[in-house]
Amino acid sequence: QVQLVESGGGLVEAGGSLRLSCAASGRTISSYSIGWFRQTPGKERDFVAAVSRDGGVTLFADSVKGRFTISRENARNTVDLQMNSLKPEDTALYYCAAASVYYTRLSNEYHTWGQGTQVTVSS
Repeated sequence: QVQLVESGGGLVEAGGSLRLSCAASGRTISSYSIGWFRQTPGKERDFVAAVSRDGGVTLFADSVKGRFTISRENARNTVDLQMNSLKPEDTALYYCAAASVYYTRLSNEYHTWGQGTQVTVSS
């Protein structure tokens, strides 16, 4: 059974950058499509980005296109989310998740979730 752990969150000023990492244990992360989601208090969990099992397809929410990138780092068994030009609106608890389809942006198709890492962007 695959387990996921997010890291890399923290406090950053607007316009700055953070790199989040989703580390897998128990299984090889390349066996799964991986998505990133974020959630703020009182709101639904929103899709941020995803990468297909082979890395050939990437998906991004409109709100982060051009600012965020997602990449597979198979040597480290991770999927990373590079976040640039951060805005206060990006403040959220960020989760990574694994799915057993080629790729998806639908949260209910992800079967394994990490515990989340907090990203706070100050103005």
